[in-house]
Amino acid sequence: MEQAGAGVPDNFQRLWTPHRMAYIKGENKPAGAGAEDGCPFCEIPKLSDEDGLIVARGSAVYAVLNLYPYNSGHLMVVPFRHVPDYADLDEAETAELAEFTKRATRALRAASGAQGFNVGMNLGAVAGAGIAAHLHQHVVPRWGGDTNFMPVVGRTKVLPQLLRDTRELLADAWPTD
Repeated sequence: MEQAGAGVPDNFQRLWTPHRMAYIKGENKPAGAGAEDGCPFCEIPKLSDEDGLIVARGSAVYAVLNLYPYNSGHLMVVPFRHVPDYADLDEAETAELAEFTKRATRALRAASGAQGFNVGMNLGAVAGAGIAAHLHQHVVPRWGGDTNFMPVVGRTKVLPQLLRDTRELLADAWPTD
């Protein structure tokens, strides 16, 4: 059946994800490079854990779910201090960022049976950082077969759980030692 307004008929069904337009348009992106320019990573810690989707807080960093996840459980480890580059972290921040990354992988294994991870940082806009002014490290859980026909053929990623439910599951599984 032809879908009016969907472009050239191609026999594909459409899975509309209008919430992605906020990311595409850059809504809630900082107006500039400073912490006072609306940096979401500076604003999130001011919220409750539930409202900010914060999984855990440390003294120098926090773990938060990604609003635009590649997979269920995709989180980021973010320093509280507004710095753009890994080389700008002090020793305590570097150590806690590494420790929280380890805890994130443990929590994701415990909560969701993750079998592997993509862990990394995009330093600078040219490297793909969506918010280049505030360093953050991604921890993306992976499972055998998680690249199925939906993203490959259907160009659609299926996330089977609401972010609030994922946050609660991971916060409960977060290792404290």
